[in-house]
Amino acid sequence: MAAADVAPQFGAELKDSFKPVNAWVSNGISWLEEVQQFYRERSVIEKEYATKLSALCQRYHDRKSKKIGPLSVGDTPTMTPGSLESASLTTWTTQLSTVEAHAAERDKFGTELVTHVAEPMKQAALQYEEIRKCHSDYHAKLEKERDASYGELKKAKGKYDGSCQEVESRRKKMDSSFDHSKAKAQGAFQQQLLEMNNYKNLYLLQINVTNKLKEKFFHEYVPEVVDGLQDLNETRVSKLNALWILATQLEKAAFTTSVNNASNLLNEIPRNDPRMDSMMFLQHNAIQSQEPANMGFEPSSIWHDDASIITDEAAKVFLRNLLGKSKTQVREMRVEADRRKREVESGKKTRQTIRQAKDNRSEVEIVRNIFQWQELLHEVDRKWLAAEVETATIIAVAGDLSLGAQNHNFRSQTFKIPTNCDYCGDRIWGLSAKGFDCQDCGYTCHSKCQMKVPAECPGEQSKEDKKKLKVVRQEQAGSGPTVDLESSAASGTAPSLTRQNTMNSLSSGYAASAARSVSNVAAQPTPEDPADEAPAPVAETKPNAGRKHRVMAPPPTAYMSAPPPMESSTPTRPRGKMIYGFEATGSDEVTVRDGDDVMIVEPDDGSGWMRVSIGGQEGLVPASYVEAAPTPAPSASSGLPERPGSTYSNSSASLAGSAAPKRVGPAVAPRRGAKKLQYVEALYDYEARSDVEWNMAEGDRFVLITRDGGDGWADVERGGVTKSVPANYIQEV
Repeated sequence: MAAADVAPQFGAELKDSFKPVNAWVSNGISWLEEVQQFYRERSVIEKEYATKLSALCQRYHDRKSKKIGPLSVGDTPTMTPGSLESASLTTWTTQLSTVEAHAAERDKFGTELVTHVAEPMKQAALQYEEIRKCHSDYHAKLEKERDASYGELKKAKGKYDGSCQEVESRRKKMDSSFDHSKAKAQGAFQQQLLEMNNYKNLYLLQINVTNKLKEKFFHEYVPEVVDGLQDLNETRVSKLNALWILATQLEKAAFTTSVNNASNLLNEIPRNDPRMDSMMFLQHNAIQSQEPANMGFEPSSIWHDDASIITDEAAKVFLRNLLGKSKTQVREMRVEADRRKREVESGKKTRQTIRQAKDNRSEVEIVRNIFQWQELLHEVDRKWLAAEVETATIIAVAGDLSLGAQNHNFRSQTFKIPTNCDYCGDRIWGLSAKGFDCQDCGYTCHSKCQMKVPAECPGEQSKEDKKKLKVVRQEQAGSGPTVDLESSAASGTAPSLTRQNTMNSLSSGYAASAARSVSNVAAQPTPEDPADEAPAPVAETKPNAGRKHRVMAPPPTAYMSAPPPMESSTPTRPRGKMIYGFEATGSDEVTVRDGDDVMIVEPDDGSGWMRVSIGGQEGLVPASYVEAAPTPAPSASSGLPERPGSTYSNSSASLAGSAAPKRVGPAVAPRRGAKKLQYVEALYDYEARSDVEWNMAEGDRFVLITRDGGDGWADVERGGVTKSVPANYIQEV
C-alpha cells in the first residue's frame, strides 16, 4: 500500500476526540494478542501437518498406481498402454513429490513462529498497553482541571444572580418606605447596587479566565495527549510490520530447500495440455463406428401392403389438410427457431464473459439455462424438420395440393352444449367435448375429424346462411335421434322415440317454439305448427359434492304436450304478476305494488327492464320483479294427462294462495343500459328432488347463470337464488 501523501495529525484534526482515539488505540493493542495467538496455533498445525503430509502423499501415490489405466486410456481400451501414464498423471506425480519435499521443513518453521514472532509480539502488546493507560490517566486529570474551572464560573454566576435579586428587593423596600425611613432605604439600595456591580465584574472576569482555560484544554492539552496516542498506535503498527516481515522471512526460509522443486512444478503444470489426455484416450479407444440403417416400411401381418403413399380422393383431402398445416408450421417454426438460437448464442457469450472474469454471475446457472434453451431449440427443430419433411414428401408424391384450397378457419372449441359433427354426424358430447368450429362458415367437427374435412370453406357467412349450411351438412353427414311427437299428440299417450334428423338438438336449442317466450306470447301457435321436440336424456351428473346423490336429468316423457290450439283469432297480450314492489324513479317508469296483476306491453329485450300496463298507466319496471303468468293448461278434452302440481314453486300462482310472508325485492333495480342478461324459459314441468334444484312449471322464466357443463344440468337464478335445473328442460329466450 502506498504511503499517505500528508502525515495525519490527530491533535490538529480531531481535537477533543480522546475517547474514540483511545478506544481505537486500545483495540489495536488488543488485536496484537489475537495475531500472536494465530502464530501459536499455526505452529501447532504446522507440526501436525508435517507429520500427516508425508503420509497423505504416500497414500495418494498408492492410489494413483492402481488407477493409471482407467485414468489414462479408460476402462476398456482397444489397445493396452503398458506402463505409460497420461500427461495429467505425470504432472500429479510431480505435485506429490513437491509436497513431500517441503513437508520436512514445516516442523522447523512451526517452532520458529513461536520463538521469533509470537513471544516478541506478546511482550510488545503488554508494553503498549501500559503506555496507553498513562495517556488515559493524564487525560482524566486534564478533564478534572477543566471541570474545576467550570465550577468556579458557575459559582461566580450564582453570586451575581444573588446580588441582582438583592438589589431588586432593596428597590421594592425603597419604593414602599415613607418619610424618615425613605432616606435610609435609598442608601441601602445604592450600597447594594454597588455590590452587584462588583459581583458582575467578578463574573465577567471569571468568564474570560474559564474561556482561556477551555481554549488551552481543547487546543493544547488534549491535542498533545491525542498526538501521543497516535504515535503509540503508529509505533505498534511498525512493530507489527517488523514481526510480520520476520514471519514471512521464516516461512520463505522454510521453503528454501524445496524452492527448486516448486519452480519445477510451476514449469511442469503449464505443459499439461488438456488435449494431450484427449489424444491419448482417442488413440487407445479408436473403433470403427457403424450408423444404424434407415427405418423402412413394415407391412402389417394381417394386411399386406407396400410403401407407396395413398393418393386417392379421400386420402388427398387428408393430405391437403396436412400439407396446409405443415406449411404453416414451417413458417412458424422457422421464426421460433431463430429466436431460440439467439437465446442459446447469448447464453454462450455470457458464459465466455464469466470465464474471463468479466461477469460475476454463476456459471452453473448459465450452463443450466443454456441446456434449457437448447432443449427448447431442439423441440422446435424437430417440429420444423418434421413439417419440412411432410411438406416435401407430399408435394413429391401428389403435388402441391394446397394450391386453390379454401381452408376452413378452424378454432379449438369446447362444446358445453351437445353439437353434431358436420363430417361424421355423431354427437360432440361429454365432459371433455373438444372439437373445432370454423369462424367463417360455422362448420363444426370432432378433433379426430378435423383433418378429414374437405378444404371447401364458402367464406364468411351470415347467421341465416350458416343455419342453411348446417342443414345441408347434417343431411350429408347422416341422421341422429329425435323425438316424434305427432303420434303422441293424436293418441294422448307419452311420445315415442324415433330416428330422425338431428338438426333440432341441444346445439340449436331443441328448435323450441317461439310461442313459449314472453316476448311472443301474443302469437299463439296454430294447430298446423309442429310440436315441440323432446330432448334426449342427458349425460351423467357432475362429480360435484353438492350433487353427489343426483341422477341424470330425467326426460320429460310423462308431461309433454303439444301446444294448445288457438282459442281466438285475436291475439291477447301476456299478463304477469309483480313478485316485488317497485317505486318509480323516472318519468318513463311506473310504480307498482307486490302482488299487482300487470299486462306485459313490451317484454324484456335483455336490458333487465320490461314495459307493463296497470290501471291505465304504462311504464318500465325491472324484469326480475315480474313473473309471467303461466300458459293455461290444456282442457280435459285434449286427452292428455293433466300436469301434476309442483311441491315447490316460485310462481305467482302459488304465492297468491299461500300465507308466505311478503318478500322484499332487490335493494337496487337493474341499472339502465347495463349488461344484458340471458334468460331461459321452462319447456316442461319439473319437480325438484333436492334443495339445490328448482321446481319448474312450463313457461317459467329464469336468468341463465351457467350453461350445461356436460352433466345435463344448468344453473339458473330467480329471486336472487341460484339453483340447478335439467338443461334439456329449458330454452333460451
